[in-house]
Amino acid sequence: MDLTAQVDHLEKVTQAWIPLFLQYGSRVLLAVITLGIGWWVINVVTRKLGGLLALRNADLALQGFISSLANIILKILLIVSVASMIGVETTSFVAAIGAAGLAIGLALQGSLANFAGGVLILLFRPFRIGDWIEAQNVSGTVDNIMIFHTVLRTGDNKTVIVPNGILSNGIITNTNRQPTRKVVFDTVVAHDADLKQALKVLLEMAKEPRILLDPAPQAVVAALGENSITLSLRVWTKTGDYGDVISHFNVEARDRLRSADISIPAPQRMVRVLQES
Repeated sequence: MDLTAQVDHLEKVTQAWIPLFLQYGSRVLLAVITLGIGWWVINVVTRKLGGLLALRNADLALQGFISSLANIILKILLIVSVASMIGVETTSFVAAIGAAGLAIGLALQGSLANFAGGVLILLFRPFRIGDWIEAQNVSGTVDNIMIFHTVLRTGDNKTVIVPNGILSNGIITNTNRQPTRKVVFDTVVAHDADLKQALKVLLEMAKEPRILLDPAPQAVVAALGENSITLSLRVWTKTGDYGDVISHFNVEARDRLRSADISIPAPQRMVRVLQES
């Protein structure tokens, strides 16, 4: 009798558990399959993302960081989705993640702005290491581009750290981006100078190997001042020769103009002396 009762009890328990096992077992099996396939897809997508960044010549550090960040975020979303498939309540979990993210964002908003600026700079490349740029009232050679800041080296060999947030949102002048630059060299002559001869002298100065012939050099009268006339020599040169060409013109202009008997007026200053009565 006892054995029969035990068999009956086991049969009732089995009949009660089988529907639950079939119901939840199918969910668990589907969740495991979804987790496996989703995990594989995420790995493939993040690898493709890294390849896409490589094709855009993005920085190696940026490639790895963005790929890893995307991988982590997508896998967290996958785990939350899988948990909801098996009946786990995820609303409070997601709310907690959102609240934590908001608190961290508010606490680190300055750093996050610099991080976002660094990502934009590394992704879109407004300048590269070795470029001479002018930004945020600072000029210098780009020594390094970090996630949160950019390191500049000034002409007198000082190191300047510029946060990427304000750097990416401000005006940046990159003097190395274009292969050629226009040199505008101004000088002054006296009002009684022979302007045609003076312009001819300036064009003779432009006959120098570092000066490009296309576009052709130009010498023009730029302005008529009260005490002098401003002449302007406008030429094009390779970007790397810009500074040397300016120096060359500064050295040559005075001697060549004087050799052609063209006077360069000395700076004049008017001084008024007031006497007390």
